[in-house]
Amino acid sequence: MADENNTPAVIAPETTAQDVTAQNVPQSTGYQGNNGGGRGRGGPGGGGGGRGGPGGNRSGGPGGNRGGRDGGRGRDNRGGRPGADDGGEELIEKLVHINRVSKTVKGGKRFGFAALVVVGDGKGRAGFGHGKAREVPEAISKATAAAKKKMVRVPLKDGRTLHHDGNGHFGAGKVTLRSAPQGTGIIAGGPMRAVFESLGVADVVTKSVGTSNPYNMIRATFEALGEQTSPKAVAQRRGKKIADLLGHGGSKTAEADAAAITE
Repeated sequence: MADENNTPAVIAPETTAQDVTAQNVPQSTGYQGNNGGGRGRGGPGGGGGGRGGPGGNRSGGPGGNRGGRDGGRGRDNRGGRPGADDGGEELIEKLVHINRVSKTVKGGKRFGFAALVVVGDGKGRAGFGHGKAREVPEAISKATAAAKKKMVRVPLKDGRTLHHDGNGHFGAGKVTLRSAPQGTGIIAGGPMRAVFESLGVADVVTKSVGTSNPYNMIRATFEALGEQTSPKAVAQRRGKKIADLLGHGGSKTAEADAAAITE
């Protein structure tokens, strides 16, 4: 008869480290993506999923509130602002002059470029800019940006020519501008032609004396354009009607001309 005290005990199977880990670690980690998710980075995500889960509240997935492609603060929304380019207007850019300079250094020569650019909208607004850089494209882009910031408005007669003659002076350069009848064209050379083409002038006669420096010619031209005034502006300043300035006694021709003037 066997002794009850000597009955062999039943030995339970050994508990492995993986089983202990599976029992102690809750199933609500961010990686598993359950409702109580932690701070995992790559799981599918749950109601409170980790940062990397697609559906977590702070996840980086498609359904996250703070990340992902469809999220409110995702990286895909960091592109350029729509409509940030000059209000959508098309500008005419004219490259007038490029100057190359060199500096002799210990290892050789170091080259630089300076660009002079004229920008206009073809409707009475124009400006010029100057830019320097080590490369030609960068110098042109700097000059174009500077020209857009310094654009001025010039009143035009019938949208094609100047209202009256004008003179400009800068340094050794002197320019003379004269309005012309329809069909005359742009009688101007070099830098001055670029200014009137970008400005939208179709008929004008010009003369430049004193220098052929494009910088001085451009500045003298813009000085002459800055003195241009329209009959409408003069009439408002003097408190009169446009017809009184264009004709004597308010004739029908003067009234018709005054009605045709828009600026």
